[in-house]
Amino acid sequence: MKILFTGGGTAGHIFPIIAIVREIKRLHPQSGFKFFYVGPKDRFAFALLSQEGIQIKTISAGKIRRYFSFLNIIDLLFKVPIGVIQAFFHIFTISPDLIFSKGGYGSLPAVIAGWTLLTPIFLHESDVSPGLANKIASKFALEIFTAFPIEKTQYFPAKKMISVGSPIRKEILAGSLKEAKKLFNLTDKKPLILILGGSQGAQRINDKILIILADLLKEFEVIHQAGQNNFDGVKAEVEVVIGKNLKKYYHLFPFLNDTELSHAYKAADLIISRAGAGSIFEIAVVGKPSILAPLANSAQNHQVQNAYVFAEKGAAVVMEEMNFTPHFLLERIKYLFSQSKKMREMSKEAKEFSKPEAARIIAEYIVAYLIE
Repeated sequence: MKILFTGGGTAGHIFPIIAIVREIKRLHPQSGFKFFYVGPKDRFAFALLSQEGIQIKTISAGKIRRYFSFLNIIDLLFKVPIGVIQAFFHIFTISPDLIFSKGGYGSLPAVIAGWTLLTPIFLHESDVSPGLANKIASKFALEIFTAFPIEKTQYFPAKKMISVGSPIRKEILAGSLKEAKKLFNLTDKKPLILILGGSQGAQRINDKILIILADLLKEFEVIHQAGQNNFDGVKAEVEVVIGKNLKKYYHLFPFLNDTELSHAYKAADLIISRAGAGSIFEIAVVGKPSILAPLANSAQNHQVQNAYVFAEKGAAVVMEEMNFTPHFLLERIKYLFSQSKKMREMSKEAKEFSKPEAARIIAEYIVAYLIE
């Protein structure tokens, strides 16, 4: 049987697909399932998907911006129709038994083409407030899996929704404190802060951290995932802002793979991150206190909404863009570490919020539908 995945725009659409594919393989190792992906060209995503044995087909995908731009007209009149035609050809040729859409602007052509070819469509929505692509795709979906509780998720009809959480890679739970110390060359002399900017990095987080980095390293050790695009710039600036005596407490990476991330999560005492759903549910499942800095201009303001749903449980502190100033951030970090009871409560609430079996549940739904 053939399962076709689609999605695109960020790694947040790719990692859940990988988690689901791994679960299907784990649950049904002899089933002979074949996996395909149709989406926009993305070198980073393709490298990750190829490692899982997923066959990739590229399409044009127009991005609908939330502000006036002539590029919207170009995308609507040319890129989206071309993408639908390309997706139609790929889906007709592959003839999948089911399409699973992770959302994002790159998913819409495949969903539309799949619907015209009468292919069953399942959808996953990561955020509290869905983007335009998933709002449209939901009209064609048989089932809509949601990351956040149904009562928090907006727009979709309740009868279609199943709240399961966000699929996470089980490998990130296999971290070892001993391996973390060895891998990152940790001194183990200070509390450890893990700073995550996502696969593309978060330039504004990087900029704020660099301003306070010297002061931060006087009291804390830091693992910093700066992003592939930002790594060289951050590395050059670090050479200027911190002295030799502090460098042993700072560990800079462009990107952390599954193994590296699992060890970093295990060792971290506090995590600073954007508020994409994937990041929130990973932080939750490893049970770590966090400071979330939601992206202010995210679609439908979804990162802010995601962050506050998580923070309502007492699992995180939210610092919106207007308050995310370097010295306020530094003071907030110091305050949290002075409140050991609060940190333990945040860790406990994060763990209770987590849904570690999301990938397995979705995999079982998909297989059950195909076998029946």
